[in-house]
Amino acid sequence: MTGRRCRRCLLEEFDEAAYLRTLKDHIDATPDWERTPPDLYARRLDACKGCGFLEAGTCGACGCYVELRAASKRGRCPYKKW
Repeated sequence: MTGRRCRRCLLEEFDEAAYLRTLKDHIDATPDWERTPPDLYARRLDACKGCGFLEAGTCGACGCYVELRAASKRGRCPYKKW
């Protein structure tokens, strides 16, 4: 366990600015050997933006946060769009 825990927040309690900071911090903390190159990351997110399963930053098919999955070299789309 990494020490990070789900805050179990409701959408009405969701702090978008805090979410974005946490997401950026997590991606920035990803080691270079694990991080997707910026151009590939952008292409992956473009594919997600065009997908009907994208909902508020999460993938409705698998439940992941798409920015986190796209940032990892090991990340894969469950529908093989990238």
